[in-house]
Amino acid sequence: MARPAAAARRTPNGSRLIDVTIVLLDEGYASTAVGPIEVFHSAGRLWNMLAGKPEEPRFRVQVASIDGRPVTSICGLKLQPALSIRDVRRTDIVILPSTGLDAQERIARNTPLLPWLKRLHAGGAYIAGVCSGVGFLAECGLLDGRTATTHWAVAEALQLRYPKVDWRPDLFVTEDGRLLCSGGVYAAIDLSLYLVEKICGHEVAIKTAKSLLVSMPRSRQSGYATVPLSRPHGDGQIRIAEAHLQEHYREDVSNKVLAGLVGMGERNFIRRFKAATGHLPSVYGQMLRVSAAKELLERSATPVQTVAEAIGYVDVPFFRALFRRHTGMTPAEYRANFAGMNVERGDIAGA
Repeated sequence: MARPAAAARRTPNGSRLIDVTIVLLDEGYASTAVGPIEVFHSAGRLWNMLAGKPEEPRFRVQVASIDGRPVTSICGLKLQPALSIRDVRRTDIVILPSTGLDAQERIARNTPLLPWLKRLHAGGAYIAGVCSGVGFLAECGLLDGRTATTHWAVAEALQLRYPKVDWRPDLFVTEDGRLLCSGGVYAAIDLSLYLVEKICGHEVAIKTAKSLLVSMPRSRQSGYATVPLSRPHGDGQIRIAEAHLQEHYREDVSNKVLAGLVGMGERNFIRRFKAATGHLPSVYGQMLRVSAAKELLERSATPVQTVAEAIGYVDVPFFRALFRRHTGMTPAEYRANFAGMNVERGDIAGA
């Protein structure tokens, strides 16, 4: 039987390993379970092994099915779990794989998952759905009033069945109240790396990505990527303003425009925005631009001036100063530390 999270093993520095439970479902996509297993297992291990350094594991991964029996993927691959979901009394993270296009039929066949997910979420666990697996979160009612995404091909059906959810199928990864969703089968990798970065920090995440030769998390299915910035909150009007800022992050959107968008006075809007997100609207906009700049710097050799212009800054010295204020590094220093997903042996040795 699985041990509760409190009894988990410790890392070499004494911190507790984070427990991750990967759920296997019959006729699901095997990669949406196996991919996360390998990402979480690799965090703190694989890069260190390649660099000849001691391993520093960050996660303990366990694999469960509904009843503890083997499952067969949609491609005919048999997968053997270690335990059943009823054996998992506590965990820190749950990953639900993609179920295929007929999400409702899969939900009907796996109803024991629903109360189990609600119990674990109430106990503080992060629940993450991959692709159509997001349907389980919606069926539980956990996503009501929250932002979520899924694969574009099933988005319309889920929108019709679960109208209380704020569906954003343009996004690749969403997080709202310890509930995470991703669009597309191979977004399982993005979702897993997103959680590695959130829990272990950017350096561990990017080393994990480099060692696996994959890119850092994308968060949009179309267009440019930015990451969620605000803490969880229930202010629906401020969510509308956040969504507008995220869509128009390259532009200078005034407080007056945002306040008018949500039907508030300007002073009241600024107060509500700060209370909900923890940031002033202007700072929130800067953070969106810096986040976009970080991704450009990580993914390409684009000149800093071009990066600045791409995110809406004409004044390059101002951009450099702003970037340093938010990251503690200049754009060039950030690129030197985090750019380049193709790992060569010499790069690892010099890291």
